[in-house]
Amino acid sequence: MASGNWTRISEFVLMSFSSLPTEIQSVLFLAFLTIYLATLMGNSLIILVTLADPMLQSPMYFFLRNLSFLEIGFNLVIVPKMLGTLIAQDTTISFLGCATQMYFFFFFGVAECFLLATMAYDRYVAICSPLLYPVIMSQGTRAKLAVASWFPGFPVATVQTTWLFSFPFCATNKVNHFFCDSPPVLRLVCADTALFEIYAIVGTVLVVMTPCLLILCSYTRIAAAILKLPSAKGRHKAFSTCSSHLLVVSLFYVSSSLTYFRPKSNNSPESKKLLSLSYTVVTPMLNPIIYSLRNHEVKKALSRTFHKALAPRNCIL
Repeated sequence: MASGNWTRISEFVLMSFSSLPTEIQSVLFLAFLTIYLATLMGNSLIILVTLADPMLQSPMYFFLRNLSFLEIGFNLVIVPKMLGTLIAQDTTISFLGCATQMYFFFFFGVAECFLLATMAYDRYVAICSPLLYPVIMSQGTRAKLAVASWFPGFPVATVQTTWLFSFPFCATNKVNHFFCDSPPVLRLVCADTALFEIYAIVGTVLVVMTPCLLILCSYTRIAAAILKLPSAKGRHKAFSTCSSHLLVVSLFYVSSSLTYFRPKSNNSPESKKLLSLSYTVVTPMLNPIIYSLRNHEVKKALSRTFHKALAPRNCIL
């Protein structure tokens, strides 16, 4: 580590949005803080409502609750540090802190891919086998599916993070991103990373494409089943139960695919930062909004919850 141009790095510097004027960084801080608080409140509300309301105890809302937990974790890993770099210019992050951030970024990202596939399978069973749905998606089955969705994040995050941070780093410690993502940290390595890059590409393709193919298969079967329904009202009702999930899947996969699968010649650091914001900051805020606005049961449950919360006050007044 001490030979040549290699050095023992104890901390990294997140470049974040340091190239922008201070005034714009202040505006970004306020915008991201608002989105961050909205994300925490929106997803926390989804968790509380799906736990408390007896009408939202079906498997779909169990998986939605898992998604909200995941989105909160995803945000907590990235956004607080990003806000610190914007308002306090606290751009340094320790070696361990950087590795930890990357680990949980991979963990939550992989878990979300598989959880979205599980939610698609849930919709497939609900629409294609409605009579067997309560039997197939029993409490034991849904718990196993949830564990199976969260588990792949552990080996992927462990191998990729441990391997990357075992490399020696060059004298520079500046990460040209607002969080410790793999590609910008990898650029600081002073060693042959060809094998790691092959693993990272293959792993990313498998992690992204395997759930994506499962989602496509589920919705192909769902579409075929919906088209066979005799009434337009039945088709509309069946489709409405899937529309929220389809929108969430589209937002997540389009933004993440544009970030990691674009040619390097078209992938400047600044454009990657903007694309990364879409799935690390914006999408977690939009998910509870999408499910609240496009799902009548959730809207009714939220209304019941607010009425119950306000009822004691009204009685006192």
